[in-house]
Amino acid sequence: MKPYALVGEVLAPEPLGRAAVVIQNGRIGNLVRSPRSGDLPHMRREVSGTICPGFIDLQINGAFGIDVGPNPEALENLARELAKTGTTSFLPTLISSPQGLYADFLDALKDASRSSGARILGAHLEGPFLSPARKGAHDPANLRMPDKGMIRDLVGSDVVRMMTLAPELPGALEAIRLLLDNGVVPGAGHTDATYEEVLGAIDTGLCMGTHLYNAMSQLGHRAPGAVGALLTDERVRAGIIADGVHVHEGALRVAYRQKGPESLALVTDAMEAAGMPPGEYKLSGRNVCLEEDGAVRLPDGTLAGSALTMDRAVRNAAEILHIPMQDAVRMVTETPARVLGMPEKGRIAPGADADIVVLGGDGKIEETIVAGETVYAGQEEDHT
Repeated sequence: MKPYALVGEVLAPEPLGRAAVVIQNGRIGNLVRSPRSGDLPHMRREVSGTICPGFIDLQINGAFGIDVGPNPEALENLARELAKTGTTSFLPTLISSPQGLYADFLDALKDASRSSGARILGAHLEGPFLSPARKGAHDPANLRMPDKGMIRDLVGSDVVRMMTLAPELPGALEAIRLLLDNGVVPGAGHTDATYEEVLGAIDTGLCMGTHLYNAMSQLGHRAPGAVGALLTDERVRAGIIADGVHVHEGALRVAYRQKGPESLALVTDAMEAAGMPPGEYKLSGRNVCLEEDGAVRLPDGTLAGSALTMDRAVRNAAEILHIPMQDAVRMVTETPARVLGMPEKGRIAPGADADIVVLGGDGKIEETIVAGETVYAGQEEDHT
């Protein structure tokens, strides 16, 4: 690929003003402040919108009528569709499933990992080592106690990047150590743990909270629970679903004030109803309904993932929290990249991957670039 430059206002995610982002061989070769023609490659393009790092979704169960599962073609289609939302990389997330399904799912991820569109960074396994008391939309028949043999089999695939578990379960601390030894990010979620149990897990190496507030022991003035531990311990980051359904805007503000954009990552926790009209859908084989108010629920009323997209999450955060766009962008770029230990992602800097989003003045996606190649451009009907 010949080098070319995008010229415009840049959020790196810190605001850099007008600059030129020079792209070559899928990476950012240079970043030129106050660019002049002589400083740039022959191929260059003025951009009317704001140039940002590409968005990273740490937790997504599906979208656009596609349910995450052991189907490479479906995962490839999902990757292409997500580019419309500014997502340039993501962790397909499998909720608690029958044990025999995991190997097929991880094999499918390997087959789909080089698809066009958003890049698959690996799997997020949400379960099956979760608390039955906080199961949410997970089928209780698929929940298990932590099993070191099963974990070794899963991480041996070299595809798993994150696992959500309940740290109070017997064997959970050993599981956290095993995950860390194999380069997997351990997160706390679907947990009924006490404040002290979560702190003990953080001492062991737990470094992430999965969808803060949802499906976890709540903050009480005498029993701060998992929420209290995740909010107050500076060693841990947390994902949060800013869809206006999962978390009240007041609780979102509390989380932001406590964690800041450096430790709070916006996630969608989306399922196949995201980007689709109200109606009946599936979440890992379970029947769910996308309602007119945007909530996705099981027949018994339990929330079952979201219909949120990453571009909408960024706009929601900026509007609800009354924060500058660069801080909202940081929560979907640099912060999730740090969760994953991937400094080449989530920023615009020399040597970083050329995963770039161009945002219009209204926060809508004008262009998505993955590894230097445009994978989405143009205006479509708003899907959010």
